[in-house]
Amino acid sequence: MKIEKRDNIDGKYKWRLEDIVASDDEWERLYSECKTLGAQIAGFDGRLSDEDGIYECLRFDDALNQKLERLYVYAKMRKDEDCSVEKYLSMTDRANMLLVDVSEKAAFIQPQLSENSAQFLTSLAAKARFSDYSYSLELLAKNKEHTLSSKEEILLAGTGLFSGIFQEAFGMFDNLDISFKSFKNSDGEKVELSHGVYGAMMQSPVRSDRKKAFESMFGAYRDMINTVSMLYIGNVKKNVFYSKARKYSGCLDRATSAEDVPSEVYSRLVKCIDSSLGGLHRYLRYRKKALGYSSLHMYDLHVPIVECDALASDYDDACKTVKAALAPMGQEYAELLDRAFSEGWIDVYENKGKRSGAYSWGCYGVHPYVLLNYQNTAHDVFTVAHELGHAMHSYYSNETQPYAKADYKIFVAEVASTVNEVLLLRHLLSKAEGERKKYLLSYLLDMFRTTVFRQTQFAEFEYKAHKLAENGEPLNAHVLSQIYYDLNQKYYKTSGVVNDELIKYEWARIPHFYNAFYVYKYSTGLISALCIAEKILTEGERAVAAYKKFLKAGGSMSPVEILKLAGVDLTQSAPYEQAMKIFDDTLSQLEAL
Repeated sequence: MKIEKRDNIDGKYKWRLEDIVASDDEWERLYSECKTLGAQIAGFDGRLSDEDGIYECLRFDDALNQKLERLYVYAKMRKDEDCSVEKYLSMTDRANMLLVDVSEKAAFIQPQLSENSAQFLTSLAAKARFSDYSYSLELLAKNKEHTLSSKEEILLAGTGLFSGIFQEAFGMFDNLDISFKSFKNSDGEKVELSHGVYGAMMQSPVRSDRKKAFESMFGAYRDMINTVSMLYIGNVKKNVFYSKARKYSGCLDRATSAEDVPSEVYSRLVKCIDSSLGGLHRYLRYRKKALGYSSLHMYDLHVPIVECDALASDYDDACKTVKAALAPMGQEYAELLDRAFSEGWIDVYENKGKRSGAYSWGCYGVHPYVLLNYQNTAHDVFTVAHELGHAMHSYYSNETQPYAKADYKIFVAEVASTVNEVLLLRHLLSKAEGERKKYLLSYLLDMFRTTVFRQTQFAEFEYKAHKLAENGEPLNAHVLSQIYYDLNQKYYKTSGVVNDELIKYEWARIPHFYNAFYVYKYSTGLISALCIAEKILTEGERAVAAYKKFLKAGGSMSPVEILKLAGVDLTQSAPYEQAMKIFDDTLSQLEAL
């Protein structure tokens, strides 16, 4: 298929970045202004022990960061339109370097604020003129015991020059240096394996091809397991060092505290999923039967059990479908979707040089944007709903909250996008029959397996590895691989799945493990979204009103408290139990068909 030049794409399918910065000439003016203002931030150094100095610094820093945000977002999104345009490559680099420079100049702010007493910081948070900063000041007071002296903070900050080297080294190995053995597929064609090709091969209906791809993929990690293990062990020990340096009880406590999430959410997730593995095993037994196999192997878990192309549609029809699916959100939400479709919020089609994938992004004070590379597939229809979920979350947060409270935490970042996906799925299911209905039911079940069960398995692995390091027990390639293999046995063996020996090396190919205790958020995000979508569909306007409180809350309080606004309390068992009931009910529907 021919990839068009950007100039040949109809303007109605392109985003309108002039809403951020009017022109490239205006960007240059803004760049000069930011550079001048950035030099002035040093004037607040030493003034953060009195109320007026703190207030003036915070307001100045807010105003400067909003300008810097526009500067960087405009340049980066222009670059994403066509990565071959030198002008925008240069503008992006200049904006990024200015951000780093200003960040270094402003590095004194947090340490000097932290030198104030917790009582003083809490008193400021209670004052009307500090209302924009109440939550951040409360957090500063709350985490004061984990904040070091200015000299120690500067020293610790300096480790940032090399603390990411384990992740960077793994990235270089995983993207460039790893070598997969080629093989011939069932048609006699030579297959040169890559991560992308592997994903496609796992969808292949030919079992022997999947097996060969599996053996090539995990054989490569087995052959390099000692090197990969040392990279991961180094990353784990780094996390242990930072946790001890900041006086946390452990790595999990430090990671969850960073987002103001109680660590009990993590342990609650693991406990509830462990008690629900019977549902996963039941699904896997069904999958084995549906595929007509006497036993399932690990390379049989991703192939679709139902094929259906009927969901594919062009972009304009996809927009209509998504809007119809999101009708339960009410008239206001529908009008915002119309604006997104018609007012230059979305960049739709692939063009030469355009960044791959999809995202929603933007800056405070301007409507959100969505980048797509729409290809008329069922997956792309869901991507439209997903990215618009992000966009609406950002829109409501930015419209409701001041700049200092608008940015929501990663912990809740995938909730709104997944709510939209679930609402779309429910809408399509309400109209589906036959193979199409089977496909949609199996789609939801696979979403569960790969997001809730699989990511929780990953979370258990991370916890066990870090716990061994915290206790001073040895970590090596054998120990790590055995931990993972034992977990894989727990999640899959009793359902009759063959735990192929090579699966013990799967942990070694998961890049998210270098951002410790991140993956569990995928599980909690889907569980939260399922519960919210169910409330919207069964309770109507009352549930929509509660959900909009969540969307409007931004980062104004703890993400767990924000989710409670939408009726989801992740510190209790109810959301997990409700999600598992949805899983079981979905499987029962599919079995009945």
